[in-house]
Amino acid sequence: MAVPRTKDELLVAIADNYAKLSIDLGRVPASRAREASMPGHVAGTVMSPADLVSYLVGWNEQVLEWFTERQRGVEPDFPARGLGWNQLGELAQRFYADHGELTWPQLLDRLARAEQGLIELVSAHDDTELYGRPWYRTHTAGRMIQFNSSSPYANARRRIRAWLRDQGL
Repeated sequence: MAVPRTKDELLVAIADNYAKLSIDLGRVPASRAREASMPGHVAGTVMSPADLVSYLVGWNEQVLEWFTERQRGVEPDFPARGLGWNQLGELAQRFYADHGELTWPQLLDRLARAEQGLIELVSAHDDTELYGRPWYRTHTAGRMIQFNSSSPYANARRRIRAWLRDQGL
C-alpha cells in the first residue's frame, strides 16, 4: 500500500491494515499468546505475540498522548517521557511491562480501542492539519500517525502470520 497523503487515504490505511491484522491475531490461541517464541524487535531476542500487541498498543496510545498534550498547549516528549529516539528498545520493554498483566482478550480489546482512538483523531482533522505542514520536525501529523499505526500493523501482521505458520497454527 502506498504511503497515505490525505486524510481519506490515512483512514483507509489504518482501518484496512488493522482489520487484516485483527483477523490473524484472532487465530492466536490465548493459551499461547504469552509464549516467547517469535523473533523480538531486537536481533537475537525473542518475544511473545502478546508482546507484539503490547508494542502496537503502546505506540498507538503514545500517538494519542502526543496529540492530547499538544491540544493542552504542552509540547510532548518525543518519543516518550524520559526517553529519546536512541532508546526505542527501552521503550519497547516499557510497553511490554505496561501490558504484561492483561489477558489476551483484554490486550486485543485495548488494541481495538487504541485503533478506534486513532480513527477518531484522524477524523477530527482535515487534510491541511494532517499533511499541510510539519508537525514534528519535518514530519506531518499524518505521517507521524501512519508511522505508528498502519505501517506497524502491516509489519505485525507479517510477523504474526510467520509465527502462526511456524507453529503449525
